[in-house]
Amino acid sequence: MFSSHTYIQRRNLLCRILDKGLVVLMGNNESPMNYADNTYPFRQDSCFLYYIGLDQPGLIALIDVDENQTLLFGKEASIDDIVWMGPQSSLAEKALKSGITKSFDIDAIYDILNKAKAQDRTIHFLPPYRADNKLWLSKALNLPDEVLNDLASLSLIKAIVQQREIKSEEEIEEIEKAVDTSVDMHVAAMKTARPGMSEAQVAAEVHRIALAQGGNISFPIIATINGQTLHNHYHGNILKEGDLFLLDAGAETARHYSGDLSSTFPAGKTFTPLQKTIYEAGLKAHRAAVNSLAPGRRFRDVHRAACLSIIDSMIALGLMKGNPADAFEQGAHALFFPCGTGHQMGLDVHDMEDLGELWVGYDGEPKSTQFGLKSLRFAKELKPGHVFTIEPGIYFIPELIDLWKAEKKHPDFLCWHEIEKFRNFGGIRNEEDFLITENGYRLLGNKKKPMTVGEVEAYRSAR
Repeated sequence: MFSSHTYIQRRNLLCRILDKGLVVLMGNNESPMNYADNTYPFRQDSCFLYYIGLDQPGLIALIDVDENQTLLFGKEASIDDIVWMGPQSSLAEKALKSGITKSFDIDAIYDILNKAKAQDRTIHFLPPYRADNKLWLSKALNLPDEVLNDLASLSLIKAIVQQREIKSEEEIEEIEKAVDTSVDMHVAAMKTARPGMSEAQVAAEVHRIALAQGGNISFPIIATINGQTLHNHYHGNILKEGDLFLLDAGAETARHYSGDLSSTFPAGKTFTPLQKTIYEAGLKAHRAAVNSLAPGRRFRDVHRAACLSIIDSMIALGLMKGNPADAFEQGAHALFFPCGTGHQMGLDVHDMEDLGELWVGYDGEPKSTQFGLKSLRFAKELKPGHVFTIEPGIYFIPELIDLWKAEKKHPDFLCWHEIEKFRNFGGIRNEEDFLITENGYRLLGNKKKPMTVGEVEAYRSAR
């Protein structure tokens, strides 16, 4: 946790923004894997962490906006809990760590909510993403569970986005710890991977470093020789000479702030000439996106810069033709880049994604429905304090190539005869994490991930 002062300040600001009502903040519960006592590693809800900071299951907070007062609800540890898990803090002790002076048994919350409903007070809650919290909220508010997402408080969502998207100095410091550990993870993979190893062996070494530095991974590790599959969590393949290996992995600190990096490197010691060409085209797109960063600029325009760079490279290779701006507007480039250039990052690796992209990524503006562009999670105007990834990639997806070719899509821009020569190439992605400052931007972290061909091959040759 940060100091209690941090959480008090955050709640005070939330109360000023909302003006009135009662906010229900549900913490998460333990989640069983295959029976009740054998649980997945516990992960607290990120909004609960942001405003309350307590990292234990079974807690709920009520923030009375009118009174600017927070109540904590939970269960005291039983003797069985102490026998199995050791001495536990009391509920009151937990509350004080967050600057909360009033705590109650979990069952007391029902009378408070019923009284608030009887007084016709506004009860703010967020869209629940876990089944047990959805069922609890349905019972507590006497609402059908199927309407909860529709009735979630838009004013609360907008207030939280307003607060959480601008990172404080102590948050940035924590994120940089996560980024530095993430760099260590990627460097270890570059030093470890070699032909004859399995993807799982590389992933295990990457995960070990995250755990050894006191946190965990911020999302399931992507470690694959099939980089054309955007989120590939299968780790059963064996690395072979000539393969490209794509690693997308990040660390999460003990305070649950995330890093998120991607690297692509040869399974052997050097890139082939063709791999080097595509890899450097990816780096060129990465630089185009980074060079577009500035406060006041829309991230959609940063994405456009990356896409135009990819189109230019594909034209140079003979895979595309025509006017690059027209190709972008019609989405022809999405054959090679069917996703977005980046996303916000903080307490979640895709920060606040549980609150919905409409406000987190778009400030209420409608998203594009165009293939590729519809997957851009973040498009809004950049502000000082925004933290996000830059991660354009180039992918040759055989199934997508076959589908678009059969449908004769974008004949003015796509050169199918040449594209067929690349159908088994795979995919590449390089990813770094950035902060918008008052006057520009900066790369996050005190350590830098190898990026250039020379830097990557130096690590591969030294193993």
